[in-house]
Amino acid sequence: MSGAGFGFTLIKEDSRTGARAGVIHTPHGDIPTPMFAPVGTQATVKTMTPHELKELGAKIILANTYHLYLRPGADIIEKLGGLHHFMCWDGPILTDSGGFQIFSLQDLRTFREDGVVFRSHIDGSQHFFSPEKAVQIQEQLGADIIMCLDECAPPMDYEYNRQALERTHRWAVRCKEAHTRSDQALFGIVQGGVFPDLRVHSAEFMVSLDFPGYAIGGLSVGEPKEDMHAILELLNGLLPKHKPRYLMGVGSPEDFFECAARGVDLFDCVLPTRLARNAALLTHEGRLNIRNAPYADDPRPIEEGCECYTCRHFSRAYLRHLFKAGEILGLRLATIHNLHFALNLMGRIRQSILDGTFADFKAQFLRQYKTTDYAVREANRLRRLESLRARSTRGG
Repeated sequence: MSGAGFGFTLIKEDSRTGARAGVIHTPHGDIPTPMFAPVGTQATVKTMTPHELKELGAKIILANTYHLYLRPGADIIEKLGGLHHFMCWDGPILTDSGGFQIFSLQDLRTFREDGVVFRSHIDGSQHFFSPEKAVQIQEQLGADIIMCLDECAPPMDYEYNRQALERTHRWAVRCKEAHTRSDQALFGIVQGGVFPDLRVHSAEFMVSLDFPGYAIGGLSVGEPKEDMHAILELLNGLLPKHKPRYLMGVGSPEDFFECAARGVDLFDCVLPTRLARNAALLTHEGRLNIRNAPYADDPRPIEEGCECYTCRHFSRAYLRHLFKAGEILGLRLATIHNLHFALNLMGRIRQSILDGTFADFKAQFLRQYKTTDYAVREANRLRRLESLRARSTRGG
């Protein structure tokens, strides 16, 4: 079922890379692509109101089927008007199937042909998801884009991926047959780890089922970045151009560029909000740990020239004070900045594709941006410096 009011318009393809700009059409509004979707696991993007998300430029958010099924329950959300009404968000919503969260439970779940048995991480109670039940729950939640139930596998284990892939394919057929709501678009999920033959097989099978869009799962789960890029390069030539591609769980700034360059239209990740809650702030030069001592009397904003509410009003010194004092406002202000950074950067990526300058913008950004490894080394350096200063002050 394609989904009434759902579609995809491809506007422009970059002449030097696989990047593309388009628009995903949904019953609750259009999504300009490429686009980043903030994650609202529990029907809320942590510390943010829906109004603030709109002001930041969010066009779609993601909610988590597994978590909302356990608490408060799909029946309650359906009774109260579905997710849009429940969380007061009138824009598009995407829900995942819960497959990745169940996979992450490790010893608390068992995959079978008819579905997956798992124990709640909340109270240990036992539950069962079949492909049909995963679709039913998502229909109750009422998101605009929903996912087939899949089995995610460790990316480097060939035999595990081969078996999980075949089960995912059989489940996709069952999900499609179970899907009844015409106002939702059901996406198939391409799996196969880092193995090109499995990815080709999965892509060809999912395309044969003619879903309105395709998710790419099982990446950014521990495999080398080079392998992720190679798989995306491969899939860019296999997935239909006239349908959107959604890369699940990827959200670092460098990945925005590398993955958009390989044809990805939609991203989601907890990274910007999780980093914010841990005092790590995104800048065009890399991550900044606001807890570090050098920022104690720093009057500058997080990043010069940033137009977010936080940078327009507050100093690094104030933000460090909030985190050191354990004040909730620190989490909110950091989240506002990180989400602004991610959404604004994705908007600039899209505009560069439309302008024909994406490849140059990508090269310029990546020359300046220091990746996570550099940020970790820099944070360690600053911690060592802080320790030396403290010892010097004590005279030891």
